[in-house]
Amino acid sequence: MSEAQQPANQRSLVYYCECFSNIKVYKTQKKGDTLNKPILLLSIIDLITQNIITDNRITISDELIDTFKKYWEVLASSTFKGSDFALPFFHLKNDQGKFWHLKYSSRYGGGRPQTIPKLKEDVDYAHLDYELFNFIQDEISRQILIDALVSAWLPSEDNRIDFFLTINQNFQDVPLEIDKTVDSSNLDANPRSSLRKAVIRNAFFRKAIVNIYDYKCAFCGLKVTKSVSQNIVDGAHIKPFSQFYDSRIHNGIALCKNHHWAFDRGWFAVDEQYKIIVTNDLEEASPHAKPMKDFHGETIILPNTEQHFPELEALQWHRQNIFQSR
Repeated sequence: MSEAQQPANQRSLVYYCECFSNIKVYKTQKKGDTLNKPILLLSIIDLITQNIITDNRITISDELIDTFKKYWEVLASSTFKGSDFALPFFHLKNDQGKFWHLKYSSRYGGGRPQTIPKLKEDVDYAHLDYELFNFIQDEISRQILIDALVSAWLPSEDNRIDFFLTINQNFQDVPLEIDKTVDSSNLDANPRSSLRKAVIRNAFFRKAIVNIYDYKCAFCGLKVTKSVSQNIVDGAHIKPFSQFYDSRIHNGIALCKNHHWAFDRGWFAVDEQYKIIVTNDLEEASPHAKPMKDFHGETIILPNTEQHFPELEALQWHRQNIFQSR
């Protein structure tokens, strides 16, 4: 077993969430937010998700640098410089938690490389804790880790909604990259094409939707939060992202886990007056909760601002293509 594959100390997902939440993000009026460490980790998560990074040996590849640059353009407010990539790659090893490790080259003579060519000369590769690498490969754990990482640079409560709306729109303005080797008439047949550059943008979509709905399920009103990065509500796409690649706020609605599942399978829909329509063939036993059928005709919980309401055209598409009327 190589150095990059050696087990660490059987650390938990909670441990790594704390590490990600505590990553230092420097905020000054002069320099703005220094987001290079979170952006580096988001880039690595993206490439692991795509199976481009497969063996916990993170080299300073053109693919990683290019991915970092693209996320920098969306998330940061300054022009990209080589040091924006080189410094976090080198210094992340010093962060609390010690989950990032470097394999120095035989040419390394000390100091900190501030350019990408010097970084390539001094470092052969980096690797994560064995457990963390495995968590990133699991879809549910990966989402939790991304949410914890995003919380590392959250602004104040007053500006949080505007922050997520801005980032989400920035992602929407950047075209989704599709693997050009795949037949464009059959994109959904290839998992890599439908996920490419989507996992991170969807995380910010979820955050934006959940925030504008005040962490409440639009169907039942359930609100349960554990921390700033964890809650029980999802940001659901009304028209599927895999078909339309639409992460505009108007194509989103906040739903708890149960009602997100039911919405995606057409067990209920929302009409043009934002009233709930429940399919009439459900058999329910809900001794401790209000049955779904009893929500029929009720108005969904809506954002405080009308400009953030779900788009009527998207809700109509869902009624016509997903809803099971009987």
